[in-house]
Amino acid sequence: MANVQLEFQASAGEADPQSRPLLVLGQLHNLHRLPWAQLRGKLQPRVTEEIWQSALSTLNPNPTDSCPLYLNYATVAALPSRVSRHNSPSAAQFITRLVRNCLPGGVNRCIVMVCERSEVFASACALARAFPLFTHRSSASRRTEKKTVTVEFFLVGQNNGPIEVATLKEIKKVGKDLGITPTIIRDEELKERGFGGIYGVGKAALHPPALAVLSHTPDGATQTIAWVGKGIVYDTGGLSIKGKTTMPGMKRDCGGAAAILGAFKATVKQGFKDNLHAVFCLAENAVGPRATRPDDIHVLYSGKTVEINNTDAEGRLILADGVAYACKDLGADIILDMATLTGAQGVATGKYHAAVLTNNEEWEKACVKAGRNCGDLVHPLVYCPELHFSEFTSAVADMKNSVADRDNTPSSCAGLFIASHIGFDWPGVWVHIDIAAPVHAGERATGYGVALLLSLFGGASEDPLLNMVSPLGCNGDSPTEDMERDSKRRRLV
Repeated sequence: MANVQLEFQASAGEADPQSRPLLVLGQLHNLHRLPWAQLRGKLQPRVTEEIWQSALSTLNPNPTDSCPLYLNYATVAALPSRVSRHNSPSAAQFITRLVRNCLPGGVNRCIVMVCERSEVFASACALARAFPLFTHRSSASRRTEKKTVTVEFFLVGQNNGPIEVATLKEIKKVGKDLGITPTIIRDEELKERGFGGIYGVGKAALHPPALAVLSHTPDGATQTIAWVGKGIVYDTGGLSIKGKTTMPGMKRDCGGAAAILGAFKATVKQGFKDNLHAVFCLAENAVGPRATRPDDIHVLYSGKTVEINNTDAEGRLILADGVAYACKDLGADIILDMATLTGAQGVATGKYHAAVLTNNEEWEKACVKAGRNCGDLVHPLVYCPELHFSEFTSAVADMKNSVADRDNTPSSCAGLFIASHIGFDWPGVWVHIDIAAPVHAGERATGYGVALLLSLFGGASEDPLLNMVSPLGCNGDSPTEDMERDSKRRRLV
């Protein structure tokens, strides 16, 4: 599926499926509501209305099902008819699977996605995940044909009909300059300025560690938001080295920073009304003569001291510096950190749901709702520092960097370590999202986190689609009412 150009169109036009293979996708009750007149030009002369109705009658999704309409040129596929309360109503994960398994081959193909308007954003993100951007196979460089998949949405329910193309943007890999000059603190300057976490983790690597910041500061902003991403570009585990089966795949340990970079680009391009800072904590956790040793004590940017008892618990060290910088230097009201932080996250919340830990109950609920709205699913962890933070007790420093008891909610504890560097009594909103498991599916990255951030903070966007999928903000208020309020009332919560 790599090296495919995905295009969202208001109308994909008419074509013989033998020249442009077609996949029609949706929940069964929505497929029944799709008018034949809308499909006729994409299926005739190969498929008649009788064949279409007969195919729908044979579908029995459990949880999904598909039926060929004409040889291997046209297929209809049904998503689960119902999903649980902890899943996205769009059934986003199943969309990706069905496209990978059921989309006919060819150079020029078409997908008709049938859904409700509230599910468009999640469905579009799920479709994009089926077409990874990267491949390094030698055969790919020899291919000269350009493959294109055109996507047309047909909406059922309220506001039904074809969707306007202007409301949909494919979230692509970041590559274009936003015109923002980054702030970069690198190598020995990190040490001089007190970033002991980032410097200590990355000082043994060939490429020096860095803290990089992209800032969007529009006029009229009423609050400051900081997204802090873990960017461990490769994780050997350091001197507490990983084994031969656990080290492969650690190129994805920068998944949090990657998601924030992608989300920052998309958010700014769509128009964001508040101050937004993307803070990237970048390092390679390498082995070498200068590597951090167990028993070393680092002074982090918060001023707190950390005794290292596990060099493979490095992500929390760099993020601790990142959130402290967001608090002290950027004056953030809301700090969200995103990271592939703990293997235990996959045990706690599974392969499809990221784990959220936050000091604010409303934001916990908002993260769960945003996940359901966009398909990047989220489930809460226990937030209880008075019971769990003692796991980091040190006899010689303010804390250790790894827990004493790995059976005592280690994913929650890892998040609490980060929070301790802004303080558990900090009055702002702190959100930690551990994406270790959903950041990948097998050996491929999923792009998890981009859609979640766009949805969660969509209330401050100028994009109406993001406003619709956001669980936060005052989207129902009139502009006149907004202007009459104190400026600080235009909060995400």
